Amino acid sequence: MSTIDRVEVHEFAFELADVGWDAGGFNIVYQPNNTLSLSKYAVVIRTADGGRGEYVTLWGGTPMALGQTLALAPQLLGRDAHQRERIYDDFKRAHRQYDHMGFGCIDIALWDWAGKHFNAPVSQLLGGFRTRLPAYASTYHGDRNGGLSSPQAYVDFAEQCYESGYRAFKVHGWCDGNVAEEVATVLDLGKAFRGRLSLMIDPACELGTFAAALAVGRACDEAGFFWYEDPFRDAGWSQFAHRKLRQFIKTPLLQTEHVRGVEPKADFIVAEATDFVRADPEYDLGITGTMKIAHLAESFGLDVEIHASGPAHRHCMAAIRNTNFYEVALVGPRCKNAMPPVYTCGFSDELDGVGSDGCFPVPDSPGLGVVYDWDFIKGNATRVHVFE
Repeated sequence: MSTIDRVEVHEFAFELADVGWDAGGFNIVYQPNNTLSLSKYAVVIRTADGGRGEYVTLWGGTPMALGQTLALAPQLLGRDAHQRERIYDDFKRAHRQYDHMGFGCIDIALWDWAGKHFNAPVSQLLGGFRTRLPAYASTYHGDRNGGLSSPQAYVDFAEQCYESGYRAFKVHGWCDGNVAEEVATVLDLGKAFRGRLSLMIDPACELGTFAAALAVGRACDEAGFFWYEDPFRDAGWSQFAHRKLRQFIKTPLLQTEHVRGVEPKADFIVAEATDFVRADPEYDLGITGTMKIAHLAESFGLDVEIHASGPAHRHCMAAIRNTNFYEVALVGPRCKNAMPPVYTCGFSDELDGVGSDGCFPVPDSPGLGVVYDWDFIKGNATRVHVFE
């Protein structure tokens, strides 16, 4: 038994140049000469036998998730760090009336602890077989500031990505849900890259009507898109609406980013409301939850696509047969990925991290296989919570 005797949650802030909030204040877009302050947090789990597991949150490190993590963290004390499945099950029930976002980082830190305990990368513990992951460039939302500000700008950026080695490209369109621009972007990309790039689009639930979603979907059909993701302002929850959309278009739908855990994703599959299944270690109750979702999709003969990027995401994908692409998110032609610079080992999810084969590597050191920059985290700390 390896008893958990200390849990730390380190809040920190950092600044990112040339990005800002869109007009609605919810999406990050290119904004020249602006500096945006962002906050994330790190979780450290220690055991009485000297073990240590750690994880720094990425896209899932929201203030809402932080509150849930702080509620769960003291409940780890006295538990056996080996019993990730039991902890998963107990914590899922504990947050059954919430969205479960705060548990993912805890589970990932426990897997990092296990990998270090057994001196093996997490992917090996999962039965991983991939060492390099085919990647797609996943764009920022469209802006009005000279970045991704027109359909042609997306075409130009897709060409830049193709020349860098990428063989897949995903559009996040404009936050005002302008149907004409979305359709034009889809058709222009199809004309320029069909047969060269696997193309995807994610309106990120910004299209306001069924008619708008249908128009973009039919453009995807014409342009030969690989998938069509989260079109509606329903927040990605309505099984009926997405099943109805599937009846009118041919392009496969990718849903379930915004429903948490294995059970509601099973409901989406059974309702025939999605063709691909989404999973994210930060969003879906950790590595444990993500692998359950991958096996769920496999049992239905479907593929699961890992949302966003990071070391936990790579280890999961390395052990999943029924998956296609690693999402390098979010990228643009004039600004960096909005993730904190917290690695000292060369790990990167920046646009230029892609290899000539269009792939990103799976870390092969013990645990998550990354070394965090604790000088940066502590130097930018805003608050530290310790439970022991």
